[in-house]
Amino acid sequence: MGPSQLVAQSHGKKRGVFDMEEKGFALFHSSEIPLEHIEKTPLKRKKGPAPKMLGNEVCSVCGDKASGFHYNVLSCEGCKGFFRRSIIKGAHYVCKNGGRCEMDMYMRRKCQECRLRKCQEAGMREQCVLSEEQIQLKKLKKQEDDQARTVIVRHNPPSPPGPPPQMTSEQLDMIEKLVSAQQQCNQRSFSDRLKVTPWPQISDPLHREARQQRFAHFTELAILSVQEIVDFAKQLPGFLELTREDQIALLKTSTIEVMLLETSRRYSPETESITFLKDLSYNRDDFAKAGLQFEFINPIFGFSKGMNDLQLNDAEYALLIAISIFSADRPNVQNQLLVERLQHTYVEALHSYICIHRPNDHLMFPRMLMKLVSLRTLSSVHSEQVFALRLQDKKLPPLLSEIWDVNE
Repeated sequence: MGPSQLVAQSHGKKRGVFDMEEKGFALFHSSEIPLEHIEKTPLKRKKGPAPKMLGNEVCSVCGDKASGFHYNVLSCEGCKGFFRRSIIKGAHYVCKNGGRCEMDMYMRRKCQECRLRKCQEAGMREQCVLSEEQIQLKKLKKQEDDQARTVIVRHNPPSPPGPPPQMTSEQLDMIEKLVSAQQQCNQRSFSDRLKVTPWPQISDPLHREARQQRFAHFTELAILSVQEIVDFAKQLPGFLELTREDQIALLKTSTIEVMLLETSRRYSPETESITFLKDLSYNRDDFAKAGLQFEFINPIFGFSKGMNDLQLNDAEYALLIAISIFSADRPNVQNQLLVERLQHTYVEALHSYICIHRPNDHLMFPRMLMKLVSLRTLSSVHSEQVFALRLQDKKLPPLLSEIWDVNE
């Protein structure tokens, strides 16, 4: 059973936790705003849903037909796009008429300076313009929330509230063991930090030897991470019940996803950096200096930021990692029924834990499982990055080559 199937799984005994209040899905409609007021004064809207459109509103900038509120102002698609492009590019325009152009549907194509000024005078705000990365993160979060709501509505119809959920003593013991095992594995990695190739002092990104040192530095950090994951997996209740072949199959196909989960634990939103071994912090440029591509770097940081927004604790991370490892739909897994049964134990524990510790957040459980679906996409991006490294003739250490099935 993979993450997508897990999300759809119904937990009959605990359906009450997913009861959705009608207000969570209500459509918001504000009172209508007179058209003449819109045309005369810049709009200063409060946060919240945009007022209901009548269909005959005009753009506050050029007078064309408005398509909605964009960057805090009622405007057309043309002025919306123009303002966005201008802000992202940091454009500076020059008016041939001394900045005195009257803006309308004709002049908007002739004078960019006056059009931009009119956008700003109408009330368009630069801080409302999102970068491409922010847009992608926003779309991904919306997709996850929509999928989570669909799962809840489809598989968990409202039911009368039941007794408050409780965790069994077995679940409590298991979670305590997982968190302790994770801390022990982290501690062992800390003791091995002196074995890692030092980060070079040379800042020139084109310096060949320094670039090789940075690549070695990151691959050695990856090796420590893989060893940490293997040690943790061996301590998961049920893992050693599997055959050696199934243990290897699960580890080889889940390691990169678990590494990304561990990476997201170490993400700092204040500095937009990721910290390994307590105090070794790296931003996007550091990853790039080591030879990694931004097509791979940006999704890692985007996923890490999304996970950080969930504010998960050690127990929730440990359970999510265990669920990721015990995925029965991994290639070459023989005893899928046993893997599925083991995974279900961790899913139930996570579900109960969230019910107790986040009783008012009905979307948290499906949202967390949807993160595992996102990891599958990131895993394929990682495979593309490994292929790109091979094209650059950058050879991975034997352990990484074996676990990622790289045939040199």
